[in-house]
Amino acid sequence: MKILAIETSCDETACAVVQDGREVLSSAIFSQAQEHKLYGGVVPEIASRRHAEQIVQTTGLALEQAGLGLPDMDAIAVTYAPGLIGALLVGVNFAKGLSLALGKPLIPVHHIRGHIAACYIAHAELAPPFLCLVASGGHSHIVEVLDYTAFRVIGKTRDDAAGEAFDKAARVLGLPYPGGVEIDKLAATATPGKYSLPNPKVENRPLDMSFSGLKTAVVNLAHNAAQKGEPLDKAALAADFSDRVADMLSSRLFAAARKFAYKSIACCGGVSANSQLRSRLERDAKSAGARLYLPPLHLCVDNAAMIGAQAFYEYRVGNIGDSALNAYASMDIAQPTH
Repeated sequence: MKILAIETSCDETACAVVQDGREVLSSAIFSQAQEHKLYGGVVPEIASRRHAEQIVQTTGLALEQAGLGLPDMDAIAVTYAPGLIGALLVGVNFAKGLSLALGKPLIPVHHIRGHIAACYIAHAELAPPFLCLVASGGHSHIVEVLDYTAFRVIGKTRDDAAGEAFDKAARVLGLPYPGGVEIDKLAATATPGKYSLPNPKVENRPLDMSFSGLKTAVVNLAHNAAQKGEPLDKAALAADFSDRVADMLSSRLFAAARKFAYKSIACCGGVSANSQLRSRLERDAKSAGARLYLPPLHLCVDNAAMIGAQAFYEYRVGNIGDSALNAYASMDIAQPTH
């Protein structure tokens, strides 16, 4: 089954052709990162406009890369939640138009389910049930993947997501957007241990996370140094911040693995590209005797291949949309599709 997948949840216009949920025949991405860097973050209105300008071209490129045409597609898939509502609407309406014009099924896909499906592309042997850490700009969840379309959130952030904390800390350190990548580069030049940062915990919820206080601690360190005219070792602070985030995420993931007896562990989302987090996860997995599944870096970021992968499994259980399909800025991963 060949699925044409569309992803426009944030600032990447992406389209891919995926066969049978695992084989990526093509993947095209138009990134807006350089434009949004001028503003220090994603500007929703600009993102929506660029999606509208680029979606036809990006779809054509994906089809060209696959050596296929629109009539060769068996279904059209699209991210419909969660994300920037204006950006999502561009993709959803474009996909609905294609579905109607071609007479092909329309498959709505939850963005976070798509991130989890990126692991299926990278690891052919991976199948539910397994435990997955979803760490991205807008989400930090520990998810039980009970089946391809059945999920249970057992831990999550109570405020900022890990990726959001990275971006805010990077801004305070004077680093450009996207902050997570820049902090990772800077942190690699120093050794953790110079700055004492808090390890926030949520009372009576040991698997939940809170990154707001950690972010504030970095802000205060930077502001206090500036006010006192003291030097700030930005590289060391970046290393300590990254190390703390990695500890908060990995420690809770493997606590959940022990509690629920999982030996198959995955991690996905943009923050899963962070080198300190990947190293910590690998170390903790080895200590736990668990098998760790990490997607390659190009599948950590938003892409349409992961949407096409998940769409295959949504289609198999009858999760099909129609012309009434809408987009949603927020939606729980466990909520029934559309």
